[in-house]
Amino acid sequence: MTLAGKGAASGTAVGSIYIYNEKSFIPEENFIPVGEEQSHLDRYLSIKKEALAELEGIRQSMQKDDPKKAEIFNAHKEIVEDIIINEEIPARILNDRWTGDWAIYHVYETVLSVLRKTADSLIAERAEDFADVRALLLKLWYGKAICGLGSLKEPCVIAAKQLLPSDTANLDRSKVLAILTEQGGVTSHAAIIAKSYGIPAVLGIEGLMGFVKQGQLAAVDAYEGTVILDPPENLRKELLEKDSVSSRNKQETEKFRDSECRTACGIKIDIGLNISNPNEEEIKAECYTDFAGLFRTEFLFMGRNTLPTEEEQFTSYKKVLECFGKKPVYLRTLDIGGDKQITSIKFNHEENPFLGNRGLRFCFNNSEIFKTQIRAALRASIFGNLWLMLPMVGSLEDIRKAKEYITSTREELNKKGIACAEIKIGIMIEIPSIALIADLAVQEVDFASIGSNDLCQYLCAADRMNSAVETYYNQYHPAMFRIIKKVIKVFADAGKPISICGELGGDSSVVPVLTGLGMRRFSMSAASVAEVKRAIASITMEKAEKLAKKVLEFSTAEDIEKFLGDNCTL
Repeated sequence: MTLAGKGAASGTAVGSIYIYNEKSFIPEENFIPVGEEQSHLDRYLSIKKEALAELEGIRQSMQKDDPKKAEIFNAHKEIVEDIIINEEIPARILNDRWTGDWAIYHVYETVLSVLRKTADSLIAERAEDFADVRALLLKLWYGKAICGLGSLKEPCVIAAKQLLPSDTANLDRSKVLAILTEQGGVTSHAAIIAKSYGIPAVLGIEGLMGFVKQGQLAAVDAYEGTVILDPPENLRKELLEKDSVSSRNKQETEKFRDSECRTACGIKIDIGLNISNPNEEEIKAECYTDFAGLFRTEFLFMGRNTLPTEEEQFTSYKKVLECFGKKPVYLRTLDIGGDKQITSIKFNHEENPFLGNRGLRFCFNNSEIFKTQIRAALRASIFGNLWLMLPMVGSLEDIRKAKEYITSTREELNKKGIACAEIKIGIMIEIPSIALIADLAVQEVDFASIGSNDLCQYLCAADRMNSAVETYYNQYHPAMFRIIKKVIKVFADAGKPISICGELGGDSSVVPVLTGLGMRRFSMSAASVAEVKRAIASITMEKAEKLAKKVLEFSTAEDIEKFLGDNCTL
């Protein structure tokens, strides 16, 4: 039998299934006898302290060897101390006389139901953190020992409904051949853990726990996202050989990470870094990139109940600018709305949020939030090379209005004697309307970056978060390459920088074609840098231009994808 899921951490493995089915504690609705409310509250407060001590112990044990994973448990401590949760649980105990365990369960369930309904996959998967903290609190309430996967007897393939951080806190990686789960995606904690440990993982396997048996032999191919139960001997050998070849290829690719990016004929290509959260782990990739091509600022606004202050924003922007020094930092102004909601602001219900109040539109409708961010960015500008980038731009009016905000904010700062450096102002090209008048937009801005994810969404009229129309959301659509070619030419003719920062910018099979179309700046996650540099180093400009010309001749996305697979894959 073959099971299919999402390959979240590459590799292959063959081994016996170990079913990990950590019991969930689901209390029944129950009430406290009159007069015993305070004892339940005191017990809850005591358990909170135990949970914080437990999490801090785990964090400290991981800090040296795996700081990224240790950070997960810092986030869990913040949840334990969440202000709203810690107002609600005591209120339920004292006012409604709920038992402590029922109050814990129900209050967390209310938060979880909101998180799980959001269209933003990153926020939805944050529900795992809250579920994990709730499980920890309830285990402590019932006096159960906290156990994970640290006492496995022999190497095995773990199969679980889902794996939460506390489940894997003491994971014996030498005993785990692969990880399989029913729930979780490529950005889940199970995926993060698997990648950091180099463990093959296939997640989101529908009905997994109903198919596997304890001790059953399984062949895992995380490259393809498949699991074969009771595999024949010849398949086992094929998988192990496949992994060996892939490991050698990865080692060769990693050699390109620190090298300057040039084509085989010597043309310099700039490689940028996409930054989601400016922690030390993420921005250390600065040393092998030429610029920060997308500094997302939404992270400062997410996962909190209050807006970040100007000082908080200033400190964060300053940190990244100082790290990159003279290298350009494309700081994208607040891009929320659509699939990116934040709890500190109440959003009105929208039937089509991707076509609604998001990005620059939201900023215009919330001018004080926008001005605060601009002030923080301009103040930080003296510490580096700031390029301010505007998202969700659809018209010249949008550009001009935003520039007025920037100009007036600069004047206010100057009057107060606050220094600001000269900056460049640019736009994200992600709405087709601005792409089609790129020849006019280029006269208004200093630079632009193509956001291929949203450009594809709007060009194909397919919600990229809606699985029902995922076949229509196709970044290899012929229209994508034609419109990208037009934008590149307009900016190249004007002598102004144009880059690409969406998924296509880090796709090593597409980069040679985009290079042939004239793109000279690509921005991506740190994980894609080495592979993209290798792809560029493998081609001459003459070959890249031939590939681009051929792609423009195709009439379907299917033909283009096949051509890229046959001609541009390392």
